[in-house]
Amino acid sequence: MTSLSRRAFVTAATAALLAGCGSTPHRAATEPSATAPSAGASAPARPSAGAVRALARSVPVRLRIPSIGVDTPVLRLGLASDGSVQVPPITAHDRAGWYRHSPTPGQVGPSVILGHVTVGAYGDGVFRHLDRLRRGDRIVARLENGTSAEFTVTTVRTVAKAHFPTESVYGDVDRPELRLITCGGARTGDGYLDNVIVFAALSAASS
Repeated sequence: MTSLSRRAFVTAATAALLAGCGSTPHRAATEPSATAPSAGASAPARPSAGAVRALARSVPVRLRIPSIGVDTPVLRLGLASDGSVQVPPITAHDRAGWYRHSPTPGQVGPSVILGHVTVGAYGDGVFRHLDRLRRGDRIVARLENGTSAEFTVTTVRTVAKAHFPTESVYGDVDRPELRLITCGGARTGDGYLDNVIVFAALSAASS
């Protein structure tokens, strides 16, 4: 990963503390810790000898997670004027958003998709049940070039925002991986205390 991309990923980690809460407008936060995973959490599975070949860069346009009933268009998210990562708008028809400074799904590296857990007065967000995913569940990203990148969940973690695992989420990896991020845990007056993070690895590709 280039130094520019790495800086953009650190910025993304800042916003990940807030992404997906569906409460007040999101502002820049102090960069979370990049230390080891929280106690009791398992580390993401590492590459296997039979890894699927990486795909060419192509922007994701749709995301499906059959086991929790997600079938959503995917927005492109950049950086807001304050340097934080944009999040999907709070609307009745909630959608997930891909952070465009991360790899596209199927490229080598961690592709990052954010979603709301709740959307204010509109109720549940698109990632409301993200914490129900389990190891082995399937995630399919449909790409702009007509290809589908299929991922298999390796780890699902709920972590305190104060101990967000920056390096585990945004750090370099040597295979195509996916990160889905939303909020979780106990709700406070202006959001949630935790983040739910899904780690997944590319397992198949089709046209």
